[in-house]
Amino acid sequence: MSQVVQAAVVFAVLSVVGFTAGFFAFRRRRFLLMGLSLLVAVLCLSLAGLCATVQVAVQGYRALTREEVAAVVETRSTGPQTFVATFDFPDGRSATYSLAGDELYVDAHILKWKPIANVLGLHTAYELDRVAGRYATLEDEQERPRSVFSLAADKPVDMFHLRRRFWLFRPVLDTEYGSATFVPADRPATYELRVSTTGLLIRREPQ
Repeated sequence: MSQVVQAAVVFAVLSVVGFTAGFFAFRRRRFLLMGLSLLVAVLCLSLAGLCATVQVAVQGYRALTREEVAAVVETRSTGPQTFVATFDFPDGRSATYSLAGDELYVDAHILKWKPIANVLGLHTAYELDRVAGRYATLEDEQERPRSVFSLAADKPVDMFHLRRRFWLFRPVLDTEYGSATFVPADRPATYELRVSTTGLLIRREPQ
């Protein structure tokens, strides 16, 4: 069980205790104590909901403490300005995408948490977002067929989007940003797609 889930459980239990204390205070007509108990209960319930939302919203993100390989990518040309890219992920999954363009383009979401969130076990995390074909010239980019696929895991809510919509997450989430990289795909090659705390990069494997 993660520290975020543990915190959500603790706050939920405290909210139940607060509501229970408020109920007994009401029966004894101790209205001031009842008000304080209900206030604490509502606050704890809100914190439990916040922790639960954070836990759900970061599903699919991988903790990042150093530069690491996010995927090994093999590209192979299938014709003029068309190619396939095969992704082998660290968890054993593999996926192949047919793309149009001169270059392989990949982007990712990166989340950086503030120290107060680090206490709950939340650290810099990343998630690959999209893979696409990229044309070398602006004219082709505007006129030629486009191809783009999602690399992100499906989730009911996403912290990257919650941070933009709700101020409630600003005190705990330091920053969130997108990072992208691209390389030529006109000949067979194998690349290491790497991510660090400063962004996404891609390196060709030695032949």
